[in-house]
Formats: sequence, structure tokens, C-alpha cells
Amino acid sequence: MVPGSGEGGSDVIEFADVHVRLGNRDVLCGITAALAERRVGVVGANGSGKSTLARLVNGLALPTSGTVTVLGLDTRRHAAKIRRGVGFLFTDPDAQIVMPTVAEDVAFSLRRRGLPREEVERRVREVLTRYGLDGHADHPAHHLSGGQKQLLALCSVMVLEPDILVMDEPTTLLDLRHSRQVADLLRELPQQVLVVSHDLPLLAGFDRVLVLDQGKVIADGTPREAIGHYRKTMA
Repeated sequence: MVPGSGEGGSDVIEFADVHVRLGNRDVLCGITAALAERRVGVVGANGSGKSTLARLVNGLALPTSGTVTVLGLDTRRHAAKIRRGVGFLFTDPDAQIVMPTVAEDVAFSLRRRGLPREEVERRVREVLTRYGLDGHADHPAHHLSGGQKQLLALCSVMVLEPDILVMDEPTTLLDLRHSRQVADLLRELPQQVLVVSHDLPLLAGFDRVLVLDQGKVIADGTPREAIGHYRKTMA
């Protein structure tokens, strides 16, 4: 597949000649890609621009030049609205835990949307049950295991019912069992998912994988094609 030749339905995430420059360093250089697939992975060496690419999707980062369009909206002009439709999971779930207990943390983002208390409580119960944390609702959030914290961060995002989920290295801090649990969850999620990861087996069942090197897309195709190319460049 030629870089930027997204296949599928209408494009959900589109990068058009995107450059990002931080200080004297070019982090991304002319990224053009239309991503409509349900499961998209991004791999590359440290410093290749992967995390910056992910942050562009919900306006946490903005292009120095070029355009990023998400759900039909330009991230420069509609970042706040885009964030309502794009959930973002950071590498370290502790960075996203802001309330004392599990249930309070999941409810926090909903309360900011002004929903009635009964609706908030119902949605919190549902999402905690769905991801296996219903027995921990009143537990101190920061006392959970690493895997449970990652699930809590996922609950806090999914309770908002986003259209797109972006995950930056979601398995880096997890043991093998919890990494497999995250992989299973990714297969079941109905949302479009963009995952930045060094965990190559996690991306094996994805629809499309992009390989970044020095801020450029150097391979773009099926996991077998793209990861094979990545392994060769890293050899």
C-alpha cells in the first residue's frame, strides 16, 4: 500500500502534508495519510514522531503546517469539539487518574458534561461492569494494580462514548496477562482505534500499520508488510 492510500469508507482521520516543528527539530515531516480502517497501528523507533502523531488526532498537538482533519473537523479550529469525539489513553494511567476512588474517577468526566446524577451513576456502573472493575467501585484508584489502572483509564474514556480511541503505548507498563487482556478488549471495541506501540504482537490482527522513521512514513500496509519492513530497518 502506498503511504496515504487509506482504504475503506469515508475517511475519519486525515493528515494532509503535516509538519510539526518543535524548537529546531522537525518532529513530523510531510505526513499525508487518510485513515478509515477500524484498527490502525503506528510503530517506529523512539523519537520517530509516533506520540506526536497520536496527539495530533485530538488536538493535544497542532501541526506547524498542513492540516489534520478528524470526524470532518479541522483540529486547528475545532479542537474542543473533536476532543468530545476522540478518547485518548496515555502510556501511564496514573496521569489520567484524578479522583480518589474508582467510581468517582469514571464519573468525573461525565459530571463535567452536566448530566443528571442518575444518568452518571447508571453509565458508571455499566462501564465498570463491562471492563471487570465493578467489584472495585469504592476502592482507592491509586491502589489498583497496573493492569487495573489501565482498565480504569479505559473506563474513564469509554464512559464518554467516543467515536475514536487513541492509545499511546497501552501495554508498556503491563505484564503479559494484562497485555493480553488489553489486546482482547481492542478486538471487541466498536470504535475506530489508533494505537501507537512497540508491542508488535498487539498489532498483528490490525487492519493497517504505519511505520514512522525520523518523522516520515516509510511503510504503510498490512501488519505483516509494515512490521516486516520495520524489523528490517531495525536490524
